[in-house]
Amino acid sequence: MISSFGRQAKSALTNVSPPDRYPCGNDQLNNGLKLRCQLLKDSQYVKSLLALLSLLALPVMAAEPTLYGRYEYISLPEIGGEVLKAKMDTGALTASLSAKDIETFTRDGEDWVRFRLATKGASNKVYEHKVARISKIKTRSEEDEDEDVAAPTKRPVVDLELCLGNVKRTVEVNLTDRSSFNYPLLIGAKALREFGAAVNPARRFTADKPDC
Repeated sequence: MISSFGRQAKSALTNVSPPDRYPCGNDQLNNGLKLRCQLLKDSQYVKSLLALLSLLALPVMAAEPTLYGRYEYISLPEIGGEVLKAKMDTGALTASLSAKDIETFTRDGEDWVRFRLATKGASNKVYEHKVARISKIKTRSEEDEDEDVAAPTKRPVVDLELCLGNVKRTVEVNLTDRSSFNYPLLIGAKALREFGAAVNPARRFTADKPDC
C-alpha cells in the first residue's frame, strides 16, 4: 500500500511543474511545488552520495606482477647466504628446502628444529630455527603412479628470508630431503604471491644472481 506521503510525492512530481520564475527558495510556492523542490534536492543528494560510493567501491588496481622464469637463483640470508637454484612451481602450495638430519626439539617451551642443508657442496653446519607450524604433505609412491595417496608426511615449516633478484621476503618453507631432485629449493604458490611473481615456463634465470 502506498503511503499518503508517497501519493503526495507522486502527485507533486507528475502533476506539478514549477515554472522557472518560481525558484525553490520562493516562500510563495504552494505545498506541491515546495514538496517537489524538496524531493529534487533529496534526489540530487542521493545521486551525489551514490556517485561517491561507486568511486569508493572501484577495485584497487593491483600492481603488475614481476615475470620470472621457470628456474631462478635465490639466496638464503639466514642460512649462510647460500645461493641455490630454485624451481618456481605454481602447482605447489608452500616452498620447500632440501635439508637432512632434521630434528625437532623444545626450547623455552617453543618448538624448534635443527637441520643441515642437503645440497650439493653444502657445509656440514647445523642450523636452528623456530618452527612456525607442522605441515602435512600428501605424497605418492614414485614406483606406481596409480597407487593410492599415502598417509600424509609431517614436515616442519620455518619462516625464512629469501632473496630473489633485489627483492627480499620472509616466506614459509618446509624442510625435507630433496637431494634426489635437480633443484634443492622449490618455490610454491604462496611464496610467489609474497614476491608478486608470475612465471613464464619458457624462460629461466631472468633475475640474475640475488642482490639484497
